[in-house]
Amino acid sequence: MYEDLLELAKKVGSQAAALLMERPPAFEIEEKSTAIDIVTQMDKKAEAFIVQSLLAARPGDGIIGEEGAAIESRSGITWVIDPLDGTVNYFYGLPGWNVSIAARDRDGSVVGVVTAPTINSTWWASRGGGAFYNGSPIKCNEPITLDRAFIGTGFQYDVAHRVPQIDNVAKILPIIRDIRRNGAAAVDICHVAMGALDAYFEDGLKEWDWAAASLVATEAGARFGLYGHAPYMTTIAGGPTLYTELESFLGLHA
Repeated sequence: MYEDLLELAKKVGSQAAALLMERPPAFEIEEKSTAIDIVTQMDKKAEAFIVQSLLAARPGDGIIGEEGAAIESRSGITWVIDPLDGTVNYFYGLPGWNVSIAARDRDGSVVGVVTAPTINSTWWASRGGGAFYNGSPIKCNEPITLDRAFIGTGFQYDVAHRVPQIDNVAKILPIIRDIRRNGAAAVDICHVAMGALDAYFEDGLKEWDWAAASLVATEAGARFGLYGHAPYMTTIAGGPTLYTELESFLGLHA
């Protein structure tokens, strides 16, 4: 049912990732929410390419993009795109940054594609169609208990809000197997989907950070949830058993 949307997202994601692999000799840096939250000319170039490519194929669709693209949908489908998730990794030459493209209707994401070329990884899912990593079906780890959990997280660029985040890490680290901070939310959530992490939590994500990856996770059998209010909303992804434990441990309520 969603085959055409999925194939378009995979094609455009792959092309945008290839564009980003051509790193510029110098970066033009602008500040976003804070002095350490940055955007480069490549974020903007990738978003412009993705928007143009999607609308060329489907001119009636809407767009929500991290770098400002905002077009009302006339078709009932809206694309939610993060042209460069993990900009700081990209800027420093670290792996794991990715292109995240989702299409949603009024009920949520119907397709999601996350393309991370530096780690040779593409994840995708369609509603009711399962989740895949480089063409192979994937499932989350289940059941996992908190005392055996390998968990990913990330930190706000609003440094004032890092204090409660560090408090959560300090509380949970003595209890779990270990923690990782990889620097790109969409890949972290996809790692939960494929069992490379048992769970993931982070504060302050926006819709474009999780729109594609959340579908990959839920189609892989994981739970995904949002708690609280923007801009400090908490995101959790994990297998059902661990999700419930983590939700309780963090004191979160739907």
